[in-house]
Order: sequence, then structure tokens, then C-alpha cells
Amino acid sequence: MTMTLYQDALRSGQEAARTAVLDRAIGLLVTEGIPALTIRRIATEIGTSTKVLYTMFGGKEGLIDALYQEGFARLRRAQERVPGSPDPLTHLGDLGTAYRAHALAEPAYYRIMFEQTVPGYRPGATSLSAAEEAFGVSAAAVAACIEAGVFRPGDAREISKLLWAAAHGAVSLELGGHFPPDTAARRYEALMTAVAGAYLARPATTTDEGRPA
Repeated sequence: MTMTLYQDALRSGQEAARTAVLDRAIGLLVTEGIPALTIRRIATEIGTSTKVLYTMFGGKEGLIDALYQEGFARLRRAQERVPGSPDPLTHLGDLGTAYRAHALAEPAYYRIMFEQTVPGYRPGATSLSAAEEAFGVSAAAVAACIEAGVFRPGDAREISKLLWAAAHGAVSLELGGHFPPDTAARRYEALMTAVAGAYLARPATTTDEGRPA
């Protein structure tokens, strides 16, 4: 007897089954849009009952919350996988590079997280808390820059939020097709270097390309 996608994922545990449901849901959202994002349709696609999905998510709103939280959980894990560096500014730059790479690899989740893909959806307190936790790694990296004297004293979390705002703007333009592939990476790097440069304890000596020497 052929197992369904849900049954196959369930062999690896409840978390794997939950991830399989979310991945199918995000796939339907990409290929068919909001009308396809129903509990009944997802249950049919993955090979389980609507009762299982209602138990898992509580309904469509809970499913969308789960997609939102999953997006930020994946972003947090991507940031946590970035290797450390003896130079805190290099590490901060590597986190920025990883942010862009992750957004390009997971564009559907990125749009759920940031672009209000689902009309009327507003994340609740739990979802917003999950989003906040995703940026703990970058805030810690900014704090390390301050502690090392690379950045001027300041609020590490606030600085990390401003760096995020810059990164998000550039990535959104790239995902929207406004920054072509042959220039997007260069523009992203130049922008992040410029924003980080505003917090340096000492003026940076730059190369002709605008990067710190």
C-alpha cells in the first residue's frame, strides 16, 4: 500500500509531519494563490484528514500563524549556522550575506513574513515574539562590535533593527525584480557596508568599490 506524503513524513515524527504540511501549504500559496490555502485542500494534497489539520493548527488562521512562525524559525536557524569570526564586523557582514541568501532561497516564506501575502492577516503576540527572536543573533553580533570598540557605544538591538531595515529593503527590491541578478549582490553589499559604516568608532578607509579596506 502506497503511503501518503503525510504518513511518510510521520514516520520521522510529529515535527516532520508538521513541516511537511507547512511546505505543502506554502507550495500551494505560490502556485495557486490564496484561494488554494484551505484546510480541506491541504488535507487532500498531503493525504490526511481535515480533523488532523484542525487538531494541529486549529483552523486556517492558525495555519497562517504557523507559516509565519516557521518562516522566522528558518531564518533564525540560517543565522545560527553562520560560522563565527575573530573579527566581529566580519561576522556581522556574514550574517547580512546569510540573510539575503536565505530570503532568495525561501521567497514564499519571506513574503508571508514581510509582505502581508494573506489579506487581513495580522500576526498575534506569539508570532511577533517568534519574529523578534529571529534577530537575536544579529543583535548579539552588533553588541560584539560595540564591545570590541569597532562600533560606537549604542543600543545594539536598535542598530540591528536599522541594519535589518536596510537589508529588507534591498532584498524586497531584488525579489520584486527591481534589482537584476547581475547587480543585486553588489548593491546589497554596498548598502550594508554604508549603513554599518555610520556606526563605526573610527572612519573607515575604503577601497574604490566602497568596501572597508
